[in-house]
Amino acid sequence: MQQHQIWQYQTELNSVALGKAAIPLLADNEILVLNKAIGINPVDWKFIQANPLNWPDGHVPGVDGAGVIVQVGTNLDQSLIDRRVAYHASLNRHGSFAECTVLNAGRVMMLPDSLSFELAAALPCPMLTAWQAYEKIPLTSQREVLIVGFGAVNNLLSQILINAGYIVDVVSASLSEERVKKLGIRQLYREQSQLNIKYFAIFDAVSGENSAHLVPQLRANGHIVCIQDRIPAPIDPAFTRTISYHEIALGALHDFGDINDWNALMRNGEALLERVAKGHIDISVPITFKFGQMPEALEHSELKKLKTVITLS
Repeated sequence: MQQHQIWQYQTELNSVALGKAAIPLLADNEILVLNKAIGINPVDWKFIQANPLNWPDGHVPGVDGAGVIVQVGTNLDQSLIDRRVAYHASLNRHGSFAECTVLNAGRVMMLPDSLSFELAAALPCPMLTAWQAYEKIPLTSQREVLIVGFGAVNNLLSQILINAGYIVDVVSASLSEERVKKLGIRQLYREQSQLNIKYFAIFDAVSGENSAHLVPQLRANGHIVCIQDRIPAPIDPAFTRTISYHEIALGALHDFGDINDWNALMRNGEALLERVAKGHIDISVPITFKFGQMPEALEHSELKKLKTVITLS
């Protein structure tokens, strides 16, 4: 059986090591993607360090990637071969830290021709998470929303919200005034203690505990959206302000989403990729490393907090 290079998990060291493995046979509805670029996300190095899912030795980490379909299962159309795709893989299966990745055919996004593999690989996790957060709130005449924390997810979320007609304020200690003006953000707060109005919705990317502290800043019938963690129990008494509580967990869709859920998410993802390709969504160019530099890339992502991508020749 053909082999490929992989970065495999080592349980004793909570790290990854370069190795080789056989490319597995495809199920009827699966595709084999030859990776051209691999996206590094915080979830990758966090899970490698802590191993909350009890990965065995040899597991291939990595959730984001982009490449070319080179093989398809027996139930799939051969015309899929050579199509350019990006994907978000399940943490419970062998992922993107490899030359090839096996995926469910319904869980990939077709790429615009003008979008590079490097930029595409940087997008699935933050972009699809931002979209899930955006879909949690209804489009009503109450348009004032607050974003707390400003990493890759909220950079995308702010642009999605502003494009949809929302008035967006942000709490961030690091966001530049120049960036605020460029994105069309109305108000920048450096600390939460500066907040002086109430919002229809708040998107918090800090923690469930922080989200709970933000609930008093909501209007009646408002929405709190936890992008990190969740609020385990309602903060307000019943039948008072009737706040709606939302949690975001993109990876959970692999276990609890059906074919319709994935089809909707992938089509919306493809529409966002088109907007990125046309320059309608502003994305920072990721820092790139070679495939053999995976440990350095993981360290760069963790220490520099910058979007990091592995490129494959």
